[in-house]
Order: sequence, then structure tokens, then C-alpha cells
Amino acid sequence: MIAFVRGPLMGIEEDSVVVEAGGVGLEIRVPLPVLEQLPALGQEVKLYTYFQVKEDGMSLFGFLSPQDKGMFKRLIGVNGVGPKGALGILSVLRPDDLRMAVVSGDARAIARAPGIGVKTAQRVILDLKDKVSMDEVTEDFLSSAGAGGEDSAASLGLAGAAKEAVMALTALGYSNLEASKAVKKAELTEGMTAEAVLKAALKHLSFL
Repeated sequence: MIAFVRGPLMGIEEDSVVVEAGGVGLEIRVPLPVLEQLPALGQEVKLYTYFQVKEDGMSLFGFLSPQDKGMFKRLIGVNGVGPKGALGILSVLRPDDLRMAVVSGDARAIARAPGIGVKTAQRVILDLKDKVSMDEVTEDFLSSAGAGGEDSAASLGLAGAAKEAVMALTALGYSNLEASKAVKKAELTEGMTAEAVLKAALKHLSFL
């Protein structure tokens, strides 16, 4: 019903923001990473929204991209995960990290969210594993590397090297989430081999 809201950012709360739209201040609940990326008060912001209607009221949930909104909708479609639980998951895991956790079956990473136990985390993985592909994870690596042209051989080669580095780090005992974050923090450039990506990622693991 309300696909997005655009207007001046008028307020920031612990887990929500107020955006003025058409002379009305709309309270929009957001995951924590969104709060870290907001502009200054008074500046324009655009949030892609999900509008929920319940017997006891109505709520708006906001995200910075249609893809993030899509991940939220996938999560609330999981039995036992409502909007509050979905926001909690997206507050401890950015959507790209959540995709990696789903693909790799890392239930412990998902269970870090408040109110989400291991069984619920396993249900999230079971329900989403057919909806989250390795191609999406590859796109995350390409985006983090700033590689242009998702069909270019160089970009695809870099994504492959990044995935190999993640696998090597997990073999060394790091979790999939730790490995994924380290690779994304590394300064990746086209032409890097898996060994070069691995060496660059290892420099960042001590800061995670």
C-alpha cells in the first residue's frame, strides 16, 4: 500500500525514525544498520516501506533499498518470525551477511538476534535456503569490491576468488560470518587471486 516514503528526516529514536511526508510526520521502524546510514536531521531521506495492519494498530517498517525490504518480507514469511523478530535479525545481520548465513547454514549467527533461538534460526535457514541463491552472495562480493559489469569475466573471477577465500578461512576455523565480513573489508581489486584475497582478509580478522 505504501511502497516508499520520501521527505525530510525529522527525528531519530532507538529503533525508529520520523519522516515528514505531505505535512505529516510518519513514524517508521527500522533495523539498527539503517540508523547508522541516515543523513542529518532536516535532510531528505527515502525509505522503502512495508505497511502492516493488525487489529491493535498499524505500523510502517522502512529500509534503504528494495532488496533489504525484500529480505524483511522473506523473514516475516517464516513461521515463528514476525516483524519484531525480522527487525531483530536485520539489526544484528546486514542482509548480505544474512544471505551468507542462510547459504552456509550458520544458525548460530542468526540466533544472535534478540528473541530468536537456535530452533527458529534453523527454521529461517530451512525456509529461505531455496529463496537465497549463491548468485546473490556473489553479487554481494562484487558490490563490496566495487567491480563494474556483473557479467564481465574479471568481475566474476574476483567473486570466485572471494568465495574461495571464505572457504579457506572457514577451513582455518573461522565462522562463515567472520570469514565473509573479513573478505568484504579487504580492498579487493580485479585480477586478485584467491590467495591474495585470503591474505588481505586475514589482516582484518583481528578487528572483527
